[in-house]
Formats: sequence, structure tokens, C-alpha cells
Amino acid sequence: MTAVRVGHGVTSGTFTLDGETFEVDNNVWVIGDETECVVIDAPHSVEGILAVVGGRRVKGIVCTHAHDDHVRVAPELRERTGAPILLHPDDRPLWELVHGGPEDPEATLWDADLSDGQTLTIGDVALQVLHTPGHAPGAVCLFAAELGCVFTGDTLFHGGPGATGRSYSDLPTLEESIRAKLFVLPDETVVHTGHGEDTTIGAER
Repeated sequence: MTAVRVGHGVTSGTFTLDGETFEVDNNVWVIGDETECVVIDAPHSVEGILAVVGGRRVKGIVCTHAHDDHVRVAPELRERTGAPILLHPDDRPLWELVHGGPEDPEATLWDADLSDGQTLTIGDVALQVLHTPGHAPGAVCLFAAELGCVFTGDTLFHGGPGATGRSYSDLPTLEESIRAKLFVLPDETVVHTGHGEDTTIGAER
């Protein structure tokens, strides 16, 4: 068995919510060995994501939350790779803003629900799902103890918590999620964020 590693790329596009649109750069994170991998989020460009995948079999497309800049190309990536889309069900309202709801005959759904405490396995590495609502109701982080890192989406950044000024977000909820689920991790845990540079749990605590 070959070693599991973290691959990284950046894709650029837009984020739209509450009638406003912003230009954003999103991190692409791919965890895997030489033959298979898991993709975290599906921002902006399928080709950009596949460049990080590098021809490996994609076992899953794990969405940290359903803002459009994190899930917009998830259905296309699923079509290209055959991998299921995983999302916490509390983010259904945000997913439906992007991919349609029950009244839309063209609506696209995700394939499997994520839940707090769930374990996803890639190679010999376990990714523990941490439900961290606040930035979005179904936001999750993924803790890889064997790799010494956590993938936080838009829950925690270098310099503080994610934004909470838009629909379906709440600052006290986010702060409690960070304290209860992330600040209990080891100080040296590397934080791989949805946008921008890495940090550590100790630095953000």
C-alpha cells in the first residue's frame, strides 16, 4: 500500500448568495494514494480538480458545505468520475439554491448524507466528519489524525472564523462549533482551509 498524501490546487470563480456576487479563489484538496483518492469540495472548474486528481480513481466528492462556490461543479465531477457526492443534510436549503429543489424537474441531488462522527476511509487514513454548523447549517470539517491535519472548508480560516453575514449563517453557532469540535484537536494540527493559506489549531486558538 502506498502512502496517502494531500494534493492541493486553486480554482477561481464566483460566489453568489442573497443577490450579491463576489470573485473568489477556492482551494482544491485531494487526499489519496497512487491509485485512489477523495476530493473535498467541487469549486468552479472540473478540469482544475481533475488536474489535482491526476488520473486516480475518485472514491467520493465530500462537500464541506453547499455554498455555490463549493458545490457548483459537483454533479459534473460526479458524471466525469462516477464518484458519489456526500453532503450533510442540514445544508439542503443551500444545495437547492444551486441545484434545484422539489419543484424543479431539472433538480440534481447528492448521493449520500454525512453525519457527525462518521468515518470515511482512504487507504490507511481515516477522515472523521465533524459537524460544525454556523457558516452554513450543514457545514462539516474533516479531521485526518494520521496526516495531522483538518480540512475546515469555510468554518475556520487563518485569522479567524468564516463569514456569518448571510442567509443560513449564525456567528454564535459558528464560534461554539469551533470551540467544541476544532479547538479540542492538537495544537499542531494543520488547518487546510477552503480559501487562503494554511494555519494551525494552536495559532487560531
